[in-house]
Amino acid sequence: MTRLATYSVKDKTFFGAVTDEGMIALSPLFPQWPTLYDAIRAGGMKELVAAANGKPVTHTDFSYEMVLPDAPRILCVGVNFPDRNAEYKDGSSQPKYMSLFPRFASGFTGHDRPLIRPPENHTLDYEGEVAIVIGKAGRRIKTEDAYDHICALTLCNEGTIRDWVRHAKFNVTQGKNWDRSGALGPWLVPFEKAAQLDEARIVTRVNGEVRQDDTLKRMTFPIREEIAYISTFMTLQPGDVIVTGTPTGAGARFDPPRYLKPGDVVEIEVDGIGLLRNGVEDEQWA
Repeated sequence: MTRLATYSVKDKTFFGAVTDEGMIALSPLFPQWPTLYDAIRAGGMKELVAAANGKPVTHTDFSYEMVLPDAPRILCVGVNFPDRNAEYKDGSSQPKYMSLFPRFASGFTGHDRPLIRPPENHTLDYEGEVAIVIGKAGRRIKTEDAYDHICALTLCNEGTIRDWVRHAKFNVTQGKNWDRSGALGPWLVPFEKAAQLDEARIVTRVNGEVRQDDTLKRMTFPIREEIAYISTFMTLQPGDVIVTGTPTGAGARFDPPRYLKPGDVVEIEVDGIGLLRNGVEDEQWA
């Protein structure tokens, strides 16, 4: 399984292929693509995969970065598992249409880096999700053609400051975009067959305790429908990221709530994609 990541060494950022021994730097081989996002925009995923074969490891001491730190469009699907709507306990029926909201790259960090809890509010919560990366542009994409537009998969901890999603009546944007409150990574896995999504199970653990455990096939709005619906009102472009929805079991839904605190470790795992792990730290703000 090819794994493509963005990583840093001594304040220099590279993209490359992950191996069990370390990183194979690919960015020096493709100067026309300054970032992994640029490579995707240019339709270069297959070239990157081919270039990684047989190349020696370049770096063994590195830090993961958010996998697409310059992605300008990250769209998230909310309340997308059958039990999630009931968790809100507001008496509402299952919605006819999917809920959507934007996230910005600044709100995410990389694998094995801490999620940051801000001093203004301590209701930092986790949400384990699969994210897809668009590889082929399209508008009004048919459901049956949707998978043809995906080039890669990754994982997301869609970290949320819960109290701040309630600051306004019709949006959750401010609770979803605190700097480094979530994580996206560790890497991109090329999307090659439907089973990578249709048979996927997502598990979220906090300090080793399973909090979320569900299959993507139980989504209220399957990924094919997400792509079709979103592409109705906007042209999807290569490099766009869709964060597809989280199962029941987030910390806010316990009684009392079980929000993240410094020292906690959150792991999100999907077979065939990988494991995304993050600790939690308080923001250091002078």
